[in-house]
Amino acid sequence: MPKELYTASEAAKALGISIDTLRRWDRDGRIKTERDHANRRIIRSTEIERLRGDSGGAQLSARNRFKGTVTDVKIDGLIAQVEMVVSDPVRLVAIVTRDAVDEIGIKPGMATTAIVKSTSVMIQS
Repeated sequence: MPKELYTASEAAKALGISIDTLRRWDRDGRIKTERDHANRRIIRSTEIERLRGDSGGAQLSARNRFKGTVTDVKIDGLIAQVEMVVSDPVRLVAIVTRDAVDEIGIKPGMATTAIVKSTSVMIQS
């Protein structure tokens, strides 16, 4: 039977973010949390699916998603260049905002998914 509720640390791990980022998202209203009897954050599996983009028919086709590992992150001002290896020797380079890199916590060695839509590439962790 699938798990319905996750602790904050389990949810952070499932989303590929730090516990501090999860707390910040909670304060900012970006993630919906509840509290257990001991006043600890708990997150429903549906909320994790929403943030990961895993919900039902809303998912993009497999041909638009490339799982890989971040090999390099270069930040210059407001822009960041993220390089990831999809399958050796195939590499993908995306230009994203510095805020996106900071918010997601992208760093070398991190497992990510590149989502290609038209001429844009989005990075999901």
